[in-house]
Amino acid sequence: MAAAGPGSPLRVGCIGAGKMARGVLGGLIVSGNGAVPDTCTGKVPGQDITVSAPSDTNLQYFRDHGCNTTHSNISVLYGAKVVFLATKPHIIPQVLVEISSAITSDHVIVSMAAGVSLQTLKNLVPSGARILRMGANLPCVIQQGAMVFARGPGVDQDEADMLKDLLSVCGMCEEVPESYMDIHTGISGSGVAYVYLFAEALMDGAVKMGMPPAISSRIAAQTLLGAAKMILETGEHPAKLRSDVCTPGGTTIHALHELEKGGLRAAVMNAVEAATNRAREMDKD
Repeated sequence: MAAAGPGSPLRVGCIGAGKMARGVLGGLIVSGNGAVPDTCTGKVPGQDITVSAPSDTNLQYFRDHGCNTTHSNISVLYGAKVVFLATKPHIIPQVLVEISSAITSDHVIVSMAAGVSLQTLKNLVPSGARILRMGANLPCVIQQGAMVFARGPGVDQDEADMLKDLLSVCGMCEEVPESYMDIHTGISGSGVAYVYLFAEALMDGAVKMGMPPAISSRIAAQTLLGAAKMILETGEHPAKLRSDVCTPGGTTIHALHELEKGGLRAAVMNAVEAATNRAREMDKD
């Protein structure tokens, strides 16, 4: 399936207009339609995107970016090829029952809802509907997201490639087995909160030692950014990079000893496990 034929624009719909919808769709919108910064390198003109939500408040962002908006979920499907479901997980069944009659084999339905399995989605849509499940995280808002997706039955390689290409402007995007989806929630969807907590702790430690909050906040953030880029750009295991920072009897090994005594490693691993397990439970709720 081609994303859009010559002269036939790819039209995108989204049900839900919260932070994740703004993050992902904000990255998709092509620059140059008046309200979007010229530095934006999106894939879809705003006029080819339709977003629904019950409240005008969340829809204003999309209006400001030249998109079509509506309070009718089912109308999002009319003319759209790709339809994102960006509501809270517990609302997904209600939404799919509402729009089911309008879903055709031409639609590619992409659920962003954490913890909602492809089987659950399949049970709520017409036979033959093409469904993918994706996981995203908050940094999609600044086009630095970590996204994964899994295919449902009947979704071919062309459609997977189309989605990966479409989302590439929002950050990293990889296809994975569905069994990894809830783990992605544990490590990345929820994981950004762990990083913010660690950044806050770094900043507070510096403040405790006499550095003003404004500069300690910037230094902590840049430290995390630089460390993350080292992992991505060198391809080295984090343990190797950590070892490279340590010198015998130096400051870092003394600090790491304190972190180990505090159980940092086990606490983070437990956090990933807890969030993953909760995501798995949500599909049963």
